[in-house]
Amino acid sequence: MEKPLSGKQILIVEDEVVFRSLLDTFLNALGAVTTLADDGMQALESMKHQVFDLMICDLAMPRMNGIKLVEHLRSRGNAVPILVISATENMSDIAHVLRLGVQDVLLKPLKDLERLREAVYECLYPSMFTSKVEEDEQLFQDWDALVRDPQAAAKLLKQLQPPVQQEIAHCRINYRQLTMAEQPGLVLDVAALSDKDLAFYCLDVTRAGDNGVLAALLLRALFNGLLQDQLSGQAQRLPELNSLLKQVNLLLRQANLQGQFPLLVGYYHQGLKNLILVSAGLNATLNIHSHQIQLSNGVPLGTLGSTHLNQISQRCDAWQCQVWGAGGRLRLMLSTD
Repeated sequence: MEKPLSGKQILIVEDEVVFRSLLDTFLNALGAVTTLADDGMQALESMKHQVFDLMICDLAMPRMNGIKLVEHLRSRGNAVPILVISATENMSDIAHVLRLGVQDVLLKPLKDLERLREAVYECLYPSMFTSKVEEDEQLFQDWDALVRDPQAAAKLLKQLQPPVQQEIAHCRINYRQLTMAEQPGLVLDVAALSDKDLAFYCLDVTRAGDNGVLAALLLRALFNGLLQDQLSGQAQRLPELNSLLKQVNLLLRQANLQGQFPLLVGYYHQGLKNLILVSAGLNATLNIHSHQIQLSNGVPLGTLGSTHLNQISQRCDAWQCQVWGAGGRLRLMLSTD
């Protein structure tokens, strides 16, 4: 049987010997022909003699790092698909390479090889996937312009709002929203992580000035990747949402977005019928049939260097969650019928 990457030429640019060997073995097993490089300089030398279908590169490397390598290739019109795998915690580096047109960014340590395989497939066969990467690129391709033009940022955010009714991960979801003004108030995003689980968040953008909208755009681009990293390697697929919000808090600080960012994050596993809610600054009431649970609001992100959160976990096949804050009120409903 032909392997899925048979005939594909992949350049691996990675200075860590063990991880480079892991990538090499993994891609070879899928049928790819690989070429190895220690840094950007060696990669450019290899590209003089061969055309590659995909380049996988780190960002932190000696002589020529990954950012300089991507800048060099794109400035010369080289459109080779690029998958970045890096341990960077600097959001501006991620934003920069996305603006330069890399196909995807995965963060080390890479615990989930299934996610790596999907990322490679999406880079090589983009027409077969409805990739979120294109949306991420849209958010980052003109990030500086969005920072300078708050109205354009707010307009883009409005265009990215989810439909009021949808079916994802075998669940029916709908929401109703009441905001206090025409400007963005509570921003909602809902996304499937697999055919069995989904995640959502609600962010109040009214307490950080223009930075609230920018924080919402940043969160939309990076949320799924952060949560997938939380889930990787966990047999029960129940994430540590407290840890996730600590990462979001750190990203907001690294992006120099100052202000208060009240945020509620939820995760629902349709197979386990398990709902997890975490609040950092938003009030919420969870209704499960006739049972009501109050989730205290906690401290908004951006307020302190550390996070102080409140979390609940419930088993249920249908639920309603009401969320409210300075930006308005929202009701989110889910059923699995």
